[in-house]
Amino acid sequence: QVHLVESGGGLVQSGGSLRLSCAASGVIWKINSMAWYRQAPGWQRDMVAEITRGVPNYADSVKGRFTISRDNAKNTVFLQMNSLKPDDTAVYYCKVVDMKADTYWGRGTQVTVSS
Repeated sequence: QVHLVESGGGLVQSGGSLRLSCAASGVIWKINSMAWYRQAPGWQRDMVAEITRGVPNYADSVKGRFTISRDNAKNTVFLQMNSLKPDDTAVYYCKVVDMKADTYWGRGTQVTVSS
């Protein structure tokens, strides 16, 4: 069983920064990609950033403000979020896909940006 634990969410003022972490544990086949998604109330869950074999990809809305990184040895992915805006308020979810295409989700961590 694979278990993902997110941390680092919280309340921050507009223009502030937060760093999210997601650690994967359990029996994991080789990881192909790790990603962050977010979902605001009444909205669908959208990809924020993903990293596949070291290559990052970002949603247009966060380019230049967010940075995704990965510690392969610890099966951990990070999301550094700078210049946060109220529109970034959402529950942020970690997603891991292994080489067998099995997909795992974390339970989410709340990020709230006040204006």
